[in-house]
Amino acid sequence: MRILVVGGTGFIGENLCRELHRRGHDVTALSRSPNEADLPNGVETAMGDVAAYDSIEAAFEGQDAVINLVALSPLFRPKGGNDKHFEVHRDGTENVVRAAEEHGVGKLVQMSALGADPDGNTAYIQSKGLAEAIVKESDLDWVIFRPSVVFGDGGEFVSFTKKLAPPYLTPLPGGGKTRFQPIWVGDVVPMLADALEGVEPTDEAESDDESDEDGPTPAIRRVDDTEDGDAEGQEPHVGETYDIGGPEVLTLAEVAKLAHAADDKPVDVVPVPMALTKIGLRLADFVPGAPMGSDQYRSLQFDNTTDDNDIDAFGLTTEDLTTLADYLGVDPETLDD
Repeated sequence: MRILVVGGTGFIGENLCRELHRRGHDVTALSRSPNEADLPNGVETAMGDVAAYDSIEAAFEGQDAVINLVALSPLFRPKGGNDKHFEVHRDGTENVVRAAEEHGVGKLVQMSALGADPDGNTAYIQSKGLAEAIVKESDLDWVIFRPSVVFGDGGEFVSFTKKLAPPYLTPLPGGGKTRFQPIWVGDVVPMLADALEGVEPTDEAESDDESDEDGPTPAIRRVDDTEDGDAEGQEPHVGETYDIGGPEVLTLAEVAKLAHAADDKPVDVVPVPMALTKIGLRLADFVPGAPMGSDQYRSLQFDNTTDDNDIDAFGLTTEDLTTLADYLGVDPETLDD
């Protein structure tokens, strides 16, 4: 299958390109700076900006499927202000959908975010919700992923937490009670690849000769295992929106303790009143180049978790997923409460 990965040189994009290439697909990574990518030989690259339709349109020619991973970070105020979220997420997605439809691309997998809502509390959440609406109204076979924060080598979640919450005496808004459900990029990427391929788990047990040294892999069904996909003629996962979270829920304070424990540094949380945080970040809105602002304050007001984790759609349970502590090589039981 020929697959275009829009945002293919980013944190998740590079990992996904490697996985799709390993599975034998013809992969093209589209980004603004493709020459900076660390991609396997055989993965093609294309240059373009989703905010400029003419710069990306040609890359969609001949593609069977596309995944849109382009996103600005919700952790920082974008250069150019919060309007950039709408330019990249809403308008960029509109351009991706338009190019895919004009070139006859069959499927679109859209990377969204937990809580995406056109009427949400932050520009990031609103723009992601508007982007979802564009995808759902398209003529494409679509799948939408809404992950919690994704961590891993090259990701910003752990490094951002270390900066926001320094070791030793650690001031945190509200005592760091905002909750997250972080998921490892190595767990997210195979799910994205399965959605692109039309792979779903089955109830059939595998025989011993189909198991590898790491134990049996869940039995799967690919879209080409039947003549027309599923019983209704539709590929697995098409038309689905998946809320995806990691194996555990952690507060910001707990994430900070784990992150610094990996460096053998303690954390003693000093609660900062939310009212004071609100004032400080609102004032930051008026400071050119300030990395955070009132949107970041509002994001601390709601948890980034899901009660309906859809990893089971890919044959997974929470026991199959990597915890943040395991990734960091930290024993959580050794941490102070």
